[in-house]
Amino acid sequence: MKLSDRLEELVKACFTGIWIESHEHDDALLEMKQLCRENDWRLVNWDIDQGLRINGSPLGDDDGTTDPLSAIRSMRSFAGDDTPSIVVLTNFHRFLSSAEIMQALARQLVNGKSTRTIFVILSPVVQIPTELEKLFIVIDHPLPTREQLKEIAEGIATEEGELHGADGLETVLDAAMGLTRLEAENAFGLSLVRDSVIQPESVWELKASMLKKSGLLQLYKSSDDFTSLGGLDSLKAFCKRSLLQHGRDNPLKRPRGVLLLGVPGTGKSAFAKALGKETGRPTLILDVGALMGSLVGQTEQNVRRALKIADAMAPCILFIDEIEKALSGAAGSGQNDSGVSSRMLGTLLSWMNDHTSNVYLIATCNDITRMPPELSRAERFDGIVFLDLPQRDQKDRIWNQYITMFGLEAEQKRPADDKWTGAEIRACCRLSALLDIPLSQAGQNVVPVAVTATESVDRLRQWASGRCLDAEKSGIYQHDAKPQSRRRVSRSNPSQN
Repeated sequence: MKLSDRLEELVKACFTGIWIESHEHDDALLEMKQLCRENDWRLVNWDIDQGLRINGSPLGDDDGTTDPLSAIRSMRSFAGDDTPSIVVLTNFHRFLSSAEIMQALARQLVNGKSTRTIFVILSPVVQIPTELEKLFIVIDHPLPTREQLKEIAEGIATEEGELHGADGLETVLDAAMGLTRLEAENAFGLSLVRDSVIQPESVWELKASMLKKSGLLQLYKSSDDFTSLGGLDSLKAFCKRSLLQHGRDNPLKRPRGVLLLGVPGTGKSAFAKALGKETGRPTLILDVGALMGSLVGQTEQNVRRALKIADAMAPCILFIDEIEKALSGAAGSGQNDSGVSSRMLGTLLSWMNDHTSNVYLIATCNDITRMPPELSRAERFDGIVFLDLPQRDQKDRIWNQYITMFGLEAEQKRPADDKWTGAEIRACCRLSALLDIPLSQAGQNVVPVAVTATESVDRLRQWASGRCLDAEKSGIYQHDAKPQSRRRVSRSNPSQN
C-alpha cells in the first residue's frame, strides 16, 4: 500500500498522531502534498531550518518560526477553522526529550480531534517517549518497488545501449531492491559513468557501503564457485536447484535455506560462500558477536536491524557460522545471559517464519546437542544436511585441487588420510609448499580432528544417522558403525570367582 493511501485512511479515521519512519523525506512530503491537494486539506510543514510553512509559504511576514515549542503552540490558531490540517514535523524526534515540548505536543494531540489537526512526525527512526506512546500510530514509508526502480533506471539511461535487455535489467533490479530512490539514482549514474551501461556490480558496491555503516553484516564476494569444492554433490545439486527454480511471484514456493551439520573442516563455511558465486547472489555474513549490545534490549534491536538489512539486500544468501554458539543459552534457564539468547532466538524464528523476501539462510553447526530444538523443526529450513568426512574419491579430488593450487609436484607419495577432512588436506599442502618438504613429511605435522575429538565425532555421526540428509548422495544419511567385538571368555579355565 502506498504511503498516501495509508495516510488518507488514518486522517479520515481522525488519528491525530502519526509517526512515519522514512529515510526519504522529500518523497514522503511530495506524496502528502498531492494527497492534501486532492482532498482540499491544509498542509503545514515544519523543520528546524525553514521553520513553519503553510502550503509551502512561510507563516506570517517572517521566514517562519524555527522554535519547536512555538511551532506547536501556533497550531491553536487553526482551532476555529473547518479545514482539516496536516502538520508535518520533520525530524522532530530530536526535540521530544524536552518536557515542555513533549507536554505541549501531547495536549495538541488530545485536542486534535476537535480542531481537526493531524500531527505527523517524519523521522528515520522511531523514538517515542513513554508519555506519547498511546497517542501515536507508527507506519513505514515503503521503499521503491521494482516498477518504480525500473522507471528510475529508464529515466537515467536515456541513450540506446545504456540499459541491458530484459534479462540484464532484471538482474539490475534485483541488485537495486532495498535502495532508496536517491541511492538508486546515484548507483545507476555511477554505473553509466564507469561502464557506459547500467551494471549490477556498481549497485552492489553501493549496497556494500550500507553494510559498512551498520557494522552488523559483512558483504562477501567470493571468487570460487562449486568447482573449487571437492565432493558434496548432493548438497550442491539440492541448493542450486532450489535457488535457480524458485517462484519470484509465489512466496509460498520461496526457498528457505539449509542447516549444515558436520565435522569441523568438512567445508560448511566454504560451501556457503561458494554458493553465492555459483548462483550469482551476494553472500552476507552475519557477525553474531557484533549483535551483542551492552544495554538492555540493544542486542535484540541489533538482530531485528540486521535481518531488516538482509531483507533489503534480497536476493542474497545470509550466512550464520556456528549458530549453536550464539543460541546455546536459549536451551537453558536464561540465568547465564539474562535471557538474551532466548530473545535472540525468538526474533530469528519469527523472521524465519514470516519474512517474504528472497533471502536464503545458511547456518552451520558443529554440535547439535547445543542447538535449541525449535530451530531444527520442519519448515525452519528446507533440510538439515550432514557433512561427514570425505570418501576416497572426494579426497582424491581435494588432493588434486590443492596440489595444483600450491604448485606442488603431483606424482609424490601422500600421507595416510583415512580420518582427514578437506581442511586438513589443505593444511598439509600448504605446509609442504611453505616448508618446501614432501607431502608425506608435511603430513606428520597434521593431527586430524577425528583423532583429537573421536568421541565427539562419533556422537555427531550417530545423531545424524537417520535424521539428516546426506551431503554426498541423495537420501538420508546412514552411519555404518562397526559393532564392537565383545571380549571372549574361555570356559575351559573358569575363574575362581
